Amino acid sequence: MYERALAENCLVPHLWVHYTQYLDRQLKVKEVVLSAYERAVRNCPWAVKLWSQYLLAMERHRMEHQAISETFEKALKAGFTQPTDYVEIWQAYLDYLRRRVDFTQDSSKELEELRSAFGRAIKYLKQDVEERFNVSGDPSCSLMQAWARIEARLCNNMQKARELWDFIMVKGNAKYANMWLEYYNLERAHGDTPHCRKALYRAVQCTQDYPEHVCEVLLTLERIEGTLEHWDAAVQRTETRLARVKEQREKAAQKEASLANQEEERAEQHKEAEAKKKADRKTAKAGLKRKAGGCGEWGQEEEVEVPVKRMMGTSEYLLYEEEMERLGELELQRNTELEVELGLFGRKGDPKPKEEGAAAKWKDTPKVPHDSTKEPFTVFLSNLSYKMTDPEVKLRALFASCGEVAEVRSIYSNKGAFRGYCYVEFKDEKSALKAFELDRTVVEGRPMFVSPCVDKSKNPDFKVFKYSTALEKHKLFISGLPFSCTKQELEKICKAHGTVKELRLVTNRAGKPKGLAYVDFENEAQASQALLKMDGMDIKGHVIKVAISNPPSRRFPEKPESQSQNQSFHTAQGRRRKGRTQLEMVPRALQRHSNPPSKAENGGEQSPSAPPAELPKKMTNADFAKMLLNNTCRLLLSFL
Repeated sequence: MYERALAENCLVPHLWVHYTQYLDRQLKVKEVVLSAYERAVRNCPWAVKLWSQYLLAMERHRMEHQAISETFEKALKAGFTQPTDYVEIWQAYLDYLRRRVDFTQDSSKELEELRSAFGRAIKYLKQDVEERFNVSGDPSCSLMQAWARIEARLCNNMQKARELWDFIMVKGNAKYANMWLEYYNLERAHGDTPHCRKALYRAVQCTQDYPEHVCEVLLTLERIEGTLEHWDAAVQRTETRLARVKEQREKAAQKEASLANQEEERAEQHKEAEAKKKADRKTAKAGLKRKAGGCGEWGQEEEVEVPVKRMMGTSEYLLYEEEMERLGELELQRNTELEVELGLFGRKGDPKPKEEGAAAKWKDTPKVPHDSTKEPFTVFLSNLSYKMTDPEVKLRALFASCGEVAEVRSIYSNKGAFRGYCYVEFKDEKSALKAFELDRTVVEGRPMFVSPCVDKSKNPDFKVFKYSTALEKHKLFISGLPFSCTKQELEKICKAHGTVKELRLVTNRAGKPKGLAYVDFENEAQASQALLKMDGMDIKGHVIKVAISNPPSRRFPEKPESQSQNQSFHTAQGRRRKGRTQLEMVPRALQRHSNPPSKAENGGEQSPSAPPAELPKKMTNADFAKMLLNNTCRLLLSFL
């Protein structure tokens, strides 16, 4: 029955496991059992359970030691999919070697082979398995624990057992109470009381998961075997440790509560911001809601509201909606002032507020045309704070160290508000080149971007990025950093693994950290060493990821020629939001490029002297305002 099933399902490991177990327990014929195992591992070499049972079957049928060792070597080369599989196959082989040793003798060839195999297993798991899977297949050091138990119990070598347990604790297991209790039990069974006391004192100091349990075990030991001085010392040590643990837990609880409150505050702020945006959009659309000029039947003003889409066509409404969102309150105020000046509603407009401060200063500033001859010694500054006062004075003082500054031209909005970018013109080109060294300098809480002055109308695709985007084996990319991690703290951690030439924390335009960093080491060897040591490291409760710097290449989509037909429409329309459909809502009138000869009323063709219909030109802000006013006027006249 098994053979018929395996003929159709020879790659199913658990079927082979059941079959071989049946042969081991029921049939027990050497040739049949070993032949079945040979077929099983040939068809399913990735199944570690088949290999371990194969070794047991060979030992059970008294195969030669050389044959069993060769089978074990084949198993190591089978290519298991999990790191724990290698631990399991090593454990099976080491158990076989232990059963060969006669421990009544002080020294033997089999014992030396067993110790050599334990050493090889630990080295193999550390080098081959960890490098392949990037994780330890034996985090609790089970093989080393077994070796320590053999040395203590069977070889009466407690000194070697203590050395092995010291190495186990160094591997990151010192914070677990169960590991210390395992070591204590070994000392209790095969060691002496002073070493038991020493192990428990170290456990009280290092345990992080269950310190109360370890403290209780220490007090129990001193209660049974200790003197009064031992008891007093143990009580003092345990009370001090438990008080510190309590304080740490309270701080952790406070930190967790603080983070929860911050999350709630951010959610509330986000909710308020969304509500404000929604209200602003409603306010912008309220420009089409006006009161009628005449009085109603009872001498009261009647409020008339007309749907926007009924007043305009589809394309006009889309253009209006996009433009209104972009212009916001400024465009709405202009339209209202224009309506009042025209006397559309029969009332006088409010007097315009007087210009003062930055607005008056902006009005008095003459416009400077672009001079391409000054581009080599002019730099462009961006990402500056909008709240910066007197940017000309501050930036002139900042760039004075680079050379003599000829002029600082700041850019202002129509209201006179600083727009966050400006031009700095130097006397010579050398000073302008030196100014690029101030790129990313923090000015009033924001990183200042210093770029070459280039006419974008002549070079529309010109972009500047000062950092390499290719593979750099001496530079590491770190992600997952906590936002509170400073450059000095990260540099201190990195310097422990090599010489750091440069370290850069990645921030957004507002200067806030993004949890990313680039670390430039002196050579590739130091970078590789730091990669192995720092990957997966815990920094302030965050597990970081470290990799060789190799940013993905940016792909810029090519513009097909067929899209140039609708270029004028996209220019006038501006940037679109994501709509409910991906269809491009382009009126048919804008898609026509050639007018076919139309029929006149008498059936003849239209006169060739008639001028052809022209494509619509780009609409400006004033065109939008006039379009809205004309539609509003027609609507109100229809009600009179």
